[in-house]
Amino acid sequence: MTGITREFTSQNFDSEVVKSDIPVLVDFWAEWCGPCKLIEPSIKEIAGEYDGKLRVGKLDVEAHQDIMTTYQVSRLPALFLFKNGQIVEKIFGSQSKGKILDAVKPHLA
Repeated sequence: MTGITREFTSQNFDSEVVKSDIPVLVDFWAEWCGPCKLIEPSIKEIAGEYDGKLRVGKLDVEAHQDIMTTYQVSRLPALFLFKNGQIVEKIFGSQSKGKILDAVKPHLA
């Protein structure tokens, strides 16, 4: 099952991520990042499997460098899990779906 991932931007980051009433997994990525493309299928599967419990989306760091700077994203791919407006997990590099879920699941209701 593949899910719909949202497109996070500088314009909607506050409303879609920071003020979300459910945990949000943000995939910081760039078009030139090979490992970012490797984890994309896992991210889409997680979005589908946890729809309603977890909001999942991507943020293009090239297009939205202000967000990248604000959250001090220094390498890609980077997955940040936000809960109640705060970062509760940071996952770096090309990780398996299982490793991503190991970090995310404890924060879901």
